[in-house]
Amino acid sequence: MDPVRFGLVEFDDDFRAISLEEKPKQPKSNWSLEITSINQMYLDDGALTVELLGRGFAWLDTGTHDSLIEASMFVQTVEKRQGFKIACLEEIAWRNGWLDDDGVKRAAKRLEKTGYGQYLLDLLRARPRQY
Repeated sequence: MDPVRFGLVEFDDDFRAISLEEKPKQPKSNWSLEITSINQMYLDDGALTVELLGRGFAWLDTGTHDSLIEASMFVQTVEKRQGFKIACLEEIAWRNGWLDDDGVKRAAKRLEKTGYGQYLLDLLRARPRQY
């Protein structure tokens, strides 16, 4: 990972955030985090909490043309090999019980001529609700 292309968070020994850097020329660490002014406000107030991304998570930079293509190819590869969409909001809501079958059907109906709409319909036909 190239820390110069990301915002970074610096942690103390107890993994509490102690500073934020936006795309530093000389980074202090390689822990990536999207940095916004609200994060700095939370940090200043002592209220910033940070979740370290574990195994199975990917942080994808899309700030350059090349990195956008790389991220797109990564998503395409994972979706094709796994057979699941990445960040399909309707699926996430349905699997968590926040959206019922009828809600998925309504969303799919609006998109029925697309691969995404067909994916939603396939969820109801062929896949168990739980992962």
